[in-house]
Amino acid sequence: MNVPFEIMYISREVVDQILMNPTSPHRHDHEELIIVTHGHPTHFVDFSSELLEPPVIIYVAHGKVHSFVPDEETKGWVIRYTSNFIPQSAFNFYSTFIDDVNYRIDTDFCGSTMHNLCEIMLRESQVDPPDYKMISHLLNAMLTKLESATRKQFLGDNMAGNAQLITFNNFLQILEYNFKRPVGVDFYADKLNMSSRNLNLISQSVFGKSITEIIETRKLIEARHLLLNSDKTVSEIGFELGYNEKSYFSRVFHKKTGTTPTAFRQQFPALIS
Repeated sequence: MNVPFEIMYISREVVDQILMNPTSPHRHDHEELIIVTHGHPTHFVDFSSELLEPPVIIYVAHGKVHSFVPDEETKGWVIRYTSNFIPQSAFNFYSTFIDDVNYRIDTDFCGSTMHNLCEIMLRESQVDPPDYKMISHLLNAMLTKLESATRKQFLGDNMAGNAQLITFNNFLQILEYNFKRPVGVDFYADKLNMSSRNLNLISQSVFGKSITEIIETRKLIEARHLLLNSDKTVSEIGFELGYNEKSYFSRVFHKKTGTTPTAFRQQFPALIS
């Protein structure tokens, strides 16, 4: 991006332009929020596609490969911003540990407060020069509200300050520094001074996944990043992520994605181009 922030209303005119000249899957150098208020568009991320049920917000992290295909009834907003435009949000934090981030939105909030905030940000972005400081505050306020309103989707009924949620977030922070190591649940439980069983119970309660599933997902996200953005061999990537054998790494990757690391690397450049 040449500017730190962009916002666009998805009108019928915009939809018609996209349908006439559909965009192929692509990567970008910024964060993107796609807010769908009407219609049933399709969102493609990596090798998965999903028909969206509004109102919903899609968070596309920096570097993700995706495409957005609206239908004729689609309406909403697209917000793009650089990674340093606002402080790190929960959208960014949790996207590191799950394959994609789609948040359901409260209909009342979507139709009033959020729409008004987007209209104000659009007006401020069109001023010459734009008041990016004000826009940053507005976007941060909107994200804070969205994170609060949608917390239950990924964090169950636990709220910030809950002992289980604090423990789980501490696990994720430790995982971020150690996920490349060939260690399992026992390692992280020991770091948190608890049993593996209790750590798994907390993970299931808060996130709906086992510790092993979260570790594998984090490794997979990094594997896809390295396959697309480095010249390292499949064996080198597998070894870097704690897999001692190329065949085992390939089996795990295939089980999660439906394709091998080699095929993934070969298909995506052609798909993006």
